[in-house]
Amino acid sequence: MAKQLRITLVRSVIGRPEPQRRTVEALGLKKINQVVEHEDTPQIRGMINKVSHLVQVEEL
Repeated sequence: MAKQLRITLVRSVIGRPEPQRRTVEALGLKKINQVVEHEDTPQIRGMINKVSHLVQVEEL
């Protein structure tokens, strides 16, 4: 079984560039402190790297 990642939005997207807003939305995050879980894939890791200053990641 692949590893799971728990991703939490900890900073607001207000005032952020549009690509960062779209990346956060593509991860499935809409509100601060919302938590989503994704498989640990290179695509998800790349998205996390682009918005690492806005999210918190835990490996499950």
